[in-house]
Formats: sequence, structure tokens, C-alpha cells
Amino acid sequence: MRIVVELASQSLVLEDNGQEIVRYAVSTAKNGPGEREGSGCTPRGEHRIRARIGAGAACGTVFRSRRPTGEIWTPELAARHPDRDWILSRILWLCGCEPGRNRGRDRCGSVDTMRRYIYIHGTPDDQPMGVPLSHGCIRMRNHDVIALFDRVAVGTPVRIVAPDDRPDAEAPSNGDVRQPERAQVEIEITDWVSAEARVMPLREAVFVIEQQVPPELERDAFDPVCRHAIARTPDGEVVATGRLLPDGHIGRMAVARAWRGRGIGGRVLQALIADARARGLTEVVLNAQLSAEAFYRRHGFAPEGGVFMDAGIEHRAMRKRLERFTR
Repeated sequence: MRIVVELASQSLVLEDNGQEIVRYAVSTAKNGPGEREGSGCTPRGEHRIRARIGAGAACGTVFRSRRPTGEIWTPELAARHPDRDWILSRILWLCGCEPGRNRGRDRCGSVDTMRRYIYIHGTPDDQPMGVPLSHGCIRMRNHDVIALFDRVAVGTPVRIVAPDDRPDAEAPSNGDVRQPERAQVEIEITDWVSAEARVMPLREAVFVIEQQVPPELERDAFDPVCRHAIARTPDGEVVATGRLLPDGHIGRMAVARAWRGRGIGGRVLQALIADARARGLTEVVLNAQLSAEAFYRRHGFAPEGGVFMDAGIEHRAMRKRLERFTR
């Protein structure tokens, strides 16, 4: 078993041998990803479950310092204690596995997930899921965290994937490996009538000019029947795009050169996956450039078959099975 927490989509996936078993909506840090002590951020990278706390406790049991208080959360209790950060039902206490990143210290101070008391835990029923609002922990619905708790053991791997986990096509140029800043863009899903004039200049810049794809191959007859994701800045500049065919095929993922390295590609991909799920599709597929295969693996795609050439570039087919969010 392995847990994957996707910060971009605000979801937690339980996998078995690389296959998605169940997906839950979660709420991670309002301050975004980060490892620093006192940052209020959700740490990234490889972790494991250090401790399971609360086995057999009633749904809604209140914990403080990992001990039950004897209270059961109710709206009336919450009204009497408006400043509490509620930890309910079950606790999965996480420990970092990457020294200097999420375990121990780096040159600037503590980055230790365990000593930051980062948990996967239940939260009040009136708190929204799918929106980052926590102080660093991973919040879940009470019945969801109880179900997850019963399926995992101490030592279960937990990977926390941030939006800046990106394909090579998005990587900064000239070997720059800086930490990306949070890109202030909005993602919309629209049809081809609305998208064509906005996305084609970007697609031509990335595919035709940068990657030397013949123009007659880049534009095809599928565009009019696709759903198109558009990432745009507050002033309307289109900085990334991708498309979803009716059969669940994702393609034409592109990010403007000046906006690479900020996690936008991951956000576009997750928006297309969410749209596919909302439309009742049970899986999504894509043909990944080999340089981007690791990126798609981190987003839950599994490779299928061998390498093939498309528009003069090596590709591999990949597939991701979809589960509806539990309620």
C-alpha cells in the first residue's frame, strides 16, 4: 500500500501496486507547500506513517496533543471554542524520509515533518474539502480518515506531491533548479470556440517552433470536440493549455517558456483529470514524451507498451484509472 497526497488537486489516493484503489478529497495547508518549521505549510516528498492514533475511538472524538479529550465534536462545542484547530477521529502521524528536505535540518533550520507534528487527521464536518485551509496537516472527512486508517499500517509510504513536480517540458532553461514561486494563474475548462484563438499561439510556439512538430500534425480534427484547459494570468495572458478528448485521451499539454518551473503544468493536468471524472469517465490516457514520463507517473499514470515515435519524438502510452471521490 502507498498513500499519495496531490496538493494540486487537493486529493489523497490510496494505491496498491501502483493501482489507484480509492481517492478522497482533502484540505492541505493554506500557506501552500513547504518544509520550514513554523511555516504553516504542508511538507513535500517521501514520508512514512510513524504512528496510528485513535483506533476504536468514536467518530468525531477530539484529540489534543494526540490524546483524546473525552469530547465529541459538535457545532455547539465548536462555538464555545472558536480558536481551536480541531483534530478529530483518527491521527496518522507522518515522518519524513529525506534528510535535509523533510527530516532533520537544512542549512537554514529545522525541516523535520515529525517534529512539526504533521498529521493526516479528521476535521469538522462543516469544513470544506478540496480547498487548502489547514495549518500544515492533511485534513479529511471523519468517515474518510477512519476508512483510510483501517487500511494502512505503521510504515506505510506517503508521498506528498506538490504542483511544482513537473514534466521536463516545463523545466527552467539553462539548468536552473530554483524553487518555483507559486504562480498566480486561474485554470478554466472551455470549448474550442472559446479556446482556439487563445491557445493556438501558445501551442504553435511550444510544439511547432520549439519542438519542430510539423504544423499540419499539431492542429488536427479533434480540437473541436475536445474540452480545453486554459491557464491564464490575472491580466488574461494564456500561459498553459491542454485538452481532453471525449474518450478520455489527454494531450497538447503546453506551458509558455517564461512560465515554466512554477507547477502550472501539474495544475492543468489535474484540472483535465477532474473534468474527466466529473463527466463519468473511468480512466484517462495519454501519449507521454519520454522526457515527461516521470512527471506523469507522479500524477498516477502507469506506462503501457513500448516506445513509439510521434512527430519525430519518442513517446510511451500511459493510463490512469479514475475513482470518484467518496462522500
